Amino acid sequence: MAAFGKMWQLIVGKPLDPLDPRTRHAIAVTPILAWVGLGADGLSSSCYGPEEAFLALGHHTPLALFLAVATAATVFIIALGYNQVIELFPTGGGGYRVATALLGPRPGLVSGAALLVDYVLTVATSLASGVDAFFSLLPVGAQEFKLATELILIVLMTGLNFRGMRESILVLLPIFMGFVVLHLGLIVYGVAVHGNHLGGVVPGAFSEAHSMSHAFGPIVVIALLMRAFSLGGGTYTGLEAVSNNVNMLAEPRVPNGKWTMFYMATSLAFTAGGIILLYMLWNAQPVEGQTLNAVVFGSVIDHMGLGSSFARHALLAAVLAFEAGLLLVGAQTGFLDGPAVLSNMASDSWVPRHFRDLSTRLVRQNGIIVMGVASLLILGWTHGNVDVLVVLYSINVFLTFSLSLLGLCTYWWQHRREGKHWLTHFALSALGLSVTATVLVITLIEKFTAGGWLTVLVTSAVIALCFLIKRHYTDTRAQLAKEDALFAGAAPTVAEPGPGKPDPSLPTAILLVGKHRGASMHALLWVNRLFPGHFKNVIFLAVGEVDAKAYEGAEHLDRLQKTISTALEYYVAHCRRNGMASDYRIAFGTHPIGEFMKLAETTMDEFPNSVCFASKLIFKRVNFLTAWLHNQTPVEIQTRLHLQGRQMVLLPMNVG
Repeated sequence: MAAFGKMWQLIVGKPLDPLDPRTRHAIAVTPILAWVGLGADGLSSSCYGPEEAFLALGHHTPLALFLAVATAATVFIIALGYNQVIELFPTGGGGYRVATALLGPRPGLVSGAALLVDYVLTVATSLASGVDAFFSLLPVGAQEFKLATELILIVLMTGLNFRGMRESILVLLPIFMGFVVLHLGLIVYGVAVHGNHLGGVVPGAFSEAHSMSHAFGPIVVIALLMRAFSLGGGTYTGLEAVSNNVNMLAEPRVPNGKWTMFYMATSLAFTAGGIILLYMLWNAQPVEGQTLNAVVFGSVIDHMGLGSSFARHALLAAVLAFEAGLLLVGAQTGFLDGPAVLSNMASDSWVPRHFRDLSTRLVRQNGIIVMGVASLLILGWTHGNVDVLVVLYSINVFLTFSLSLLGLCTYWWQHRREGKHWLTHFALSALGLSVTATVLVITLIEKFTAGGWLTVLVTSAVIALCFLIKRHYTDTRAQLAKEDALFAGAAPTVAEPGPGKPDPSLPTAILLVGKHRGASMHALLWVNRLFPGHFKNVIFLAVGEVDAKAYEGAEHLDRLQKTISTALEYYVAHCRRNGMASDYRIAFGTHPIGEFMKLAETTMDEFPNSVCFASKLIFKRVNFLTAWLHNQTPVEIQTRLHLQGRQMVLLPMNVG
């Protein structure tokens, strides 16, 4: 075990102290790094989104100018909407928290479930697309290793994310910057070379629209543009990522979040709009076995006159390799945002509370594992077929966009009398809602029979499972609340002189307690009932678990410390009032079992004539769900202590 522990620490890095203020600063990311880690998904969509939109125009390519302008404008419209989300929800949570707070828990659940499915598909689609692009540079015989490569990459990225957000981004930074620099240069060069044609682009677009309108009617022109615009909707995926992880940004979070959104929107609008413009200016035509990006960038590189075919092929290979690499980096967004959504949903009891747990590196380790395993399963099921994955991927993101922007519209309308600028915010939100809702409806209609129905089915199944989990937690919490109410209020007063300090030579009961007074007092009363007059000392052990919710800010940690300390003072006062010497020990950390074991071992060494006790919740109907939704901390601690030859007794507590 010790050797395994050392190896694991070598992989994930040294543990971090969550109570040290310097830790938060050390793991926080700057806007530039956030742009890399959270913006890669959006920027990588320029590898396939513009192509989908352009090809949907058919022979009416002059109309692509309208698409380029609409694409760039839409990116900024959605980004401005999410800037409002960052302002209103500076602790993160994104689309899930917006819909929950502004529309209600059920719309929030729909948004959260859609995001979870979307982020799993983000990982699977990005990796499959990236591997496809990379293997297109290799001999045909290598194709049989594609799926195995995808699965290996998911395992490696899962492990990489255990080290933390900052470290995982730094590893992927060179790929991201290489993509940005190469594409910036090629787009600027490709447009500049055709600078003499730019003057005719606008008249040509309007002339094409006018002639089509005259021949088929304006409705047909609008329908064609809307269909092409919607089919290119994948271009906007990833724009919500920053609002999900505002809490991971360096201070000041809100301004840094807005700067990150600006970097993301500017780079995506320039790249996607510029690529569509290149398609039109260079008259790009589909070529079997090549993406349209490969075709147009190949033409631009040919025009550069590099002097040798080797140099030309090397540069094109570099462009395509960086596109493949960026698609792989885009998978990182799923590993960062998926666990964040799970954590926020766990705080509201829609999913097991284990998803709020933090590792020793302060990452949501359980969520990362779920993202990795779910992506492995879906890649295995689809055999890495990008066409199938893109269909599955194309619906949920716009459902979340629409719910978030609808929530913002509702918020600004309700607060219209409280500020001067409400109308501007409302108008921007309403404009964004009209765009995203339109794309959602068209995409759903276009893609439903092609496989989109499966996305709807899977998302609905996730929602149904969340309802079952919520109902169980609500029933259990109600039962525990009844027990807690019996011991509410301030600590009982102790008549002076009270019992002295605990005597280590006397029989001692060591009680492992938690935040629920009812469960803790239940254990104490049972000890006195089972062993009347035997134990002269009672030592209470408590661990304040620093999970994702507690680590959202310093005020949350302070509240956790105060809550645990107040409860312990109540237990000690109760014992002293009844003539028993009592004291408590307290620890804080991300791993409750480990912290409890340290406290128990130290206390039992100090009080050799002692026995540990803890409550264990007992359910009338035990099934997979009850075992999965509640941690087994008391049972695990008992097993470990028994292996050391120490005594621990579990006291059952029925909760229905």
